[in-house]
Amino acid sequence: MIAIIDYGMGNIRSVEQALKYIGAEYIVTSDKEEILRSDGVILPGVGAFPKAMDVLEERDLVCVLKEVCDIGKPLLGICLGMQLLFERSEELKDCSGLGLLPGEIRKLKVSYKIPHMGWNELRKEREFPLWNGLVDGSFVYYVHSYYADCPDEIVCGVSDYGMQIPGFVAKGNVFGAQFHPEKSGEIGMQILKNFQGVVEAWKSSQLSI
Repeated sequence: MIAIIDYGMGNIRSVEQALKYIGAEYIVTSDKEEILRSDGVILPGVGAFPKAMDVLEERDLVCVLKEVCDIGKPLLGICLGMQLLFERSEELKDCSGLGLLPGEIRKLKVSYKIPHMGWNELRKEREFPLWNGLVDGSFVYYVHSYYADCPDEIVCGVSDYGMQIPGFVAKGNVFGAQFHPEKSGEIGMQILKNFQGVVEAWKSSQLSI
């Protein structure tokens, strides 16, 4: 069972429809116990970083997400949800994030139109489970004005938009997509199937303990 975290700032319906399409079991929730009972977690997000962190704090979800990370449960952040996984953001003001991934969120500094919106090529930087079945250079759908300034070793895929943008990031059981898999057609569905596979593998590992 995958828990989609509902904190009032996520593109919940699209993520829900995508998981339904691939046949994944899921629940939309903000309940701590339901999140901890799940086998994997998706943190979506649309909006401003400081407001999102405020809401997560108010709903006591920051400690839950850190516990999810600590116990090794697979966690996927999408768009703003990915950005929240990092240590800090400069959006609107200096703001602390969840600190589950090293790095900071910074404003795109490009001569191109901001936000970066539309389809862009995703190039493989290194292998990781969410790449399974994907062709290097597949196109995915972006909508964002900020990017992750993070260590190369956690960057698994990049796109170009006047600068190199980390599109896929991962460290251990924590995964992030700056783009929207749920809006990226069959490529996005494969990515979510891959995450479902990671979740099932983790679930099986827990049953054997």
